[in-house]
Order: sequence, then structure tokens, then C-alpha cells
Amino acid sequence: MNPVVHFELPCKDRDRIARFFERAFGWKCQMLGPEMGHYVLVTTAETDARPDAPRGAINGGFFTADPSMPAQQPGIVIGVQDIREAMRQVAAAGGQVLGEPMDIPGVGAYVAFLDTEGNRSSMLQPLPMAG
Repeated sequence: MNPVVHFELPCKDRDRIARFFERAFGWKCQMLGPEMGHYVLVTTAETDARPDAPRGAINGGFFTADPSMPAQQPGIVIGVQDIREAMRQVAAAGGQVLGEPMDIPGVGAYVAFLDTEGNRSSMLQPLPMAG
């Protein structure tokens, strides 16, 4: 079974959305730079949720909405062991993979997809844990 390991929400103003979730829920937001697409990494729990880590904590992030990109909607990220095989399984089940996997430095390989209802989600094949 492949667990949900991350969530993503689009935003128009990353400073505003970060302030909101910090004030409303006490989440910690880390503003990443241009090399990471100005992504905002969000910590909702002290224990990070990874495919190889038990428990139900899920952290996430905010991305700046880009009208030129498909399916700029809230979504979940599913941890997988083999992203290429998971892409084949998504397509075989009737979904649509949106492009090729991109490498996120220090994290792993990531690709978005649409399910049969048109919902955008993503998959992540994490890098092996050090140590």
C-alpha cells in the first residue's frame, strides 16, 4: 500500500498563505528560493511522514499558481517505491500522468497525475534515507 505523504495547495500570495496557516494553526512555513520554484514547505507535525515512516502525520507545501500549468488545484502526494512503475499503474487504471518525473534535490523524484475524476494528485519516490 502506498501512503499519502504530503499535501499541496495552490496560492496567489505565498507570504499571505504562510501567515494565515502559521497564525491559525501554528504550522511552520519555510520559504524556499527560486531554485525550488519559490515553494513553501509546511510542517504540520514534528514527525515527518515518509513512505518508510509509520504514523499518520502529513506535512505539505504551497505552490504559486501558474495558469500555464495544468490542474492547479489542491492535491495529495502519494509515496511510491518505483515512480516509473507507479506511472504505468496510473495509466493502466485510467489516469493521466502529467509529464515526466522531476528530481527534487534532497527529496526524490516527483510527478503529478490526474485520476479518472480529473483530480490532480502527485507521486513521490523518495531518496533513500541516509544512515
